[in-house]
Amino acid sequence: MRYLFGPYRFEVPLRRLLRGDEQVPLTPKAFDVLLTLVERRDRVVDKSELMKLVWPDSFVEEANLSQTIFVLRKTLGLDANGHHYIDTVPRRGYRFAAPVQEIAPDRPRAKRWIAAVAAALAAVALVAAGTWLVLHNRTAAATVVPNTARVVVLPLENLSADPAQDYLADGLTEEMITELSRVRPERLAVIARTSAMTYKDTKKSAAEIGQELGADYLLEGSVRRDSDRLRVSVRLVRASDQTDVWAENYERELRDVLALQGEVARAIAGRIGIEVSREHEGSLDASLIGTEAYDDYLKGRFFWNKMTPDGLQTAVRYFESAVARNPDYAAAYSGLADSYANLGLWGLPGQEALAKAKTAADKAIAIRETLAEGHASRAFLAMSYELDWATAEREFRRALELNPSYAFAHHRYGYLLMLMRRWDQSETELKKAQELDPLSMIINANIGFRLYMMRRYDAAIAHWNNNLQMDPHFMLLHSYKGMAYVMKGQHADALASFEQARSVSGDANQIASLGYIYGMMGRKEDAQRELARLRELAKQRFVPAFYIALLYTGLRDTDHAFEWLEKAHQERSGYLMEVHVDPMFDPLRSDPRFQRFVQRLGLDATTSQPRPGAS
Repeated sequence: MRYLFGPYRFEVPLRRLLRGDEQVPLTPKAFDVLLTLVERRDRVVDKSELMKLVWPDSFVEEANLSQTIFVLRKTLGLDANGHHYIDTVPRRGYRFAAPVQEIAPDRPRAKRWIAAVAAALAAVALVAAGTWLVLHNRTAAATVVPNTARVVVLPLENLSADPAQDYLADGLTEEMITELSRVRPERLAVIARTSAMTYKDTKKSAAEIGQELGADYLLEGSVRRDSDRLRVSVRLVRASDQTDVWAENYERELRDVLALQGEVARAIAGRIGIEVSREHEGSLDASLIGTEAYDDYLKGRFFWNKMTPDGLQTAVRYFESAVARNPDYAAAYSGLADSYANLGLWGLPGQEALAKAKTAADKAIAIRETLAEGHASRAFLAMSYELDWATAEREFRRALELNPSYAFAHHRYGYLLMLMRRWDQSETELKKAQELDPLSMIINANIGFRLYMMRRYDAAIAHWNNNLQMDPHFMLLHSYKGMAYVMKGQHADALASFEQARSVSGDANQIASLGYIYGMMGRKEDAQRELARLRELAKQRFVPAFYIALLYTGLRDTDHAFEWLEKAHQERSGYLMEVHVDPMFDPLRSDPRFQRFVQRLGLDATTSQPRPGAS
């Protein structure tokens, strides 16, 4: 059988590849890999399948396959459209990308001719192998980026027999993102977790992912757990040409995995031409924290990322277990602070949430002052619950000084600046967060929320409509759009948006928002029905007083609105951080009681700027 693709003629019986009349040297294994891919060109060939077919009787590392693909790509070059003939499909395998034409086989050749060709090919293979080693070393040494390289860590594949170990693969992915972001942030920008996890189980090629995220490099790999022992395989792919820059396999005890992450981070930095300073080398080698504590921490982050009340409650249990096992585990205290902070917005009274979250955040900073996550946790509490925006800004700045690639801190700092009506600075921080986490729906939503707070409703709606093309079911976008439509007086559109949001999530927030729009439309009976639903829900679990205050505001029942705003203040509700600037409270804004209330929150009623020492 012969195959034609591009300028090449692939003659299988003679085991040779021709370009025109010139024979292209290939090692035997490179030939076998190319043949396997060409014969299965209609699909992605998994790495495990390739290795079984090409190395059936021997155990080899995945790095052997990566190196062979590297040789093939260098040998074949680019097609007429400037694309590689072999696509990398992260975490899965490879796909032959060029059109192939099959040619009927020629008559059998003489055996002595075959033997002669085989001998010649063997000699050529030896030369090619030596040539590849030289080229490979030159390529590795020359892979230097002039300014900042952007790297995305794709979700590690869980190769353990137990699907319950997904938390381990996801947790190690997140930890590797964090570790890499600390290397040299002025030279190495790392795509944040939210965007990276979007590509879990993806079938997209490395080139496609790189283009979508603006990433120069992709780190992909897998993890297999056997008791407390891990086998981790990783490889670094250059997105532009899908070249494997580096690959390695590791076997470690779980307790050694933090040191392993530092080792991988240094290797990656070196491969893309970024020198790691001596002082940073020390910071990458994380101290041992204990297998059980680290395992609990990974489980805590796994459930925290679900961002549901139940998920956060579970996260709290795991983080508390982690710090019980290791009282000096700063990252676990930061996770505990984040969990309580978010529960205060959904399932706990603000005073209780603040007390527990602040204790944990302060503990994280005391144990490890250089932990950016601890300062970001503390900053959020100062912004939302304490309304101490001077402290919030100082802590956000410290977090970003420690880790300029921390998208979460850029996002929340941008939100703080929005609340302070420092619009241009807010835009800068939110856009920086978006650059680092381009597929984060919450960041994209809040870029539009800034426009809404500025009363630029049409621009905000247009922005959110664009975001909905990414995820039509993202509830917050529909809710935000409903708020903007209310302000424009387009009540039918507002109602449609809120009802769509409630079809995705029927929580207390959506009940209050729907009641608000009914009140603004003059449909008082419908608004009272939603109010009764809120009160009934409050018998089953905690419902923030802020929601009831919002619904009474829509009803234009100002006396009850101020009564429930006061209750929200007593609860130390985090939602009050927005009340002075949110257009939804415009029906109360002309009332002198509103001016006095925002002043008690620590805001100047005329300028809406925070006063020093506000609490």
